[in-house]
Amino acid sequence: MSLSPGTEHAAPDHGVSLARAGDLFQLLRDGQARTRAELALTTGLARSTVAARIDALIASGLVGAAGEANSSGGRPPSRFAFNPAARAVLAVDVGATHVIVAVTDLSGRVLAERRLAQDVAAGPEAVLGRVIKEGRALLEQAGRGPRDLAGIGIGLPGPVEHATGKPVKPPIMPGWDGFDVVPYVQRSLPVPVLVDNDVNIMALGERSAHWADHRNFLFIKVATGIGSGIISNGELQRGANGTAGDLGHVRVPRGDDVLCRCGNYGCLEALASGPALAAELERQGVPARKGSDVLRLVGEGNPQAIHALRQAGRDVGDVLATVVNLLNPSVIVIGGSLGQAGEHLMAGVREVVYRRSLPLATSHLRIALSVAGDQAAILGASQMVTQYVLSPAAIEATLQAAG
Repeated sequence: MSLSPGTEHAAPDHGVSLARAGDLFQLLRDGQARTRAELALTTGLARSTVAARIDALIASGLVGAAGEANSSGGRPPSRFAFNPAARAVLAVDVGATHVIVAVTDLSGRVLAERRLAQDVAAGPEAVLGRVIKEGRALLEQAGRGPRDLAGIGIGLPGPVEHATGKPVKPPIMPGWDGFDVVPYVQRSLPVPVLVDNDVNIMALGERSAHWADHRNFLFIKVATGIGSGIISNGELQRGANGTAGDLGHVRVPRGDDVLCRCGNYGCLEALASGPALAAELERQGVPARKGSDVLRLVGEGNPQAIHALRQAGRDVGDVLATVVNLLNPSVIVIGGSLGQAGEHLMAGVREVVYRRSLPLATSHLRIALSVAGDQAAILGASQMVTQYVLSPAAIEATLQAAG
């Protein structure tokens, strides 16, 4: 499959007319094997029409033979199913101090992965240059080549204008503001490139892998920064300019005299992020330079670190209580490096959310730790690409180009 590179992130086409092979393909994306007759019965299309479209999908490699159905007399009919191994996706998670690059198939299964120490403040050319280099090496490791690549998904630790993939005044990413990430990457790897905020793709990855039955879902990342990914009625909510879910700069009542790096006072991030907790412990005479030091101290049973993390949970809960009343999610998942500390942070969050949110909003609310962990962003970056390149319109364009 070869899609023309584009800089715009068009929304997937969810047409249900089944007038095209791309629409028919959506029925097969669940992985269930079906015969031509079963597809004709489901769609109402003539068997000859179904056969022609299945043949086109088989020629593309996206659909393959999947055994035979039971025969009612004569030759057993063949079954067909989605072939996620047909193409590969490059999934990238750029953090404040790390980069994770992975190659997945079209179902999100990780084929090869590499984790690197990398400061995002080194600038876009340095970081993306390394991503491209490692991506090529991983494709080779997975037994794939650039021609097998369907697309690239990249998560960045700051606000992103989703329509263009450009970072917008990201506070921890000097040199990235307005940088044209998409064309820069496409000069080396000419495939569709999609870019989003890291918490948005973590929400996509966590939900698709572990909470698919929940259509109203919040993912909260608590790490060097704090943010959320909002899924409402099954759709990721980005807002008008891509800044939906920026919890880190919501005011917390007890922080009136705490200056945030954004220039305001009392932001959640200035009180409850990893660097904020480390700074607070330093003021108390406990050596801690960064969030990982806080986690180490908690693991060692340091009471001041445990108290600080519990209070961070309460501060996050203060903000989430309002969010719960506004959005009424059924699940809130806490992730990010501080989320890995487990129940100390969670206890503070639960304490405040259940006390301050409306009883009806919390009657069936579940607050849980991330199951996907540091794989959430990779899974989400892969899914972001597959939603785009496997949409009905994209599949149809691919088949027409091949024809």
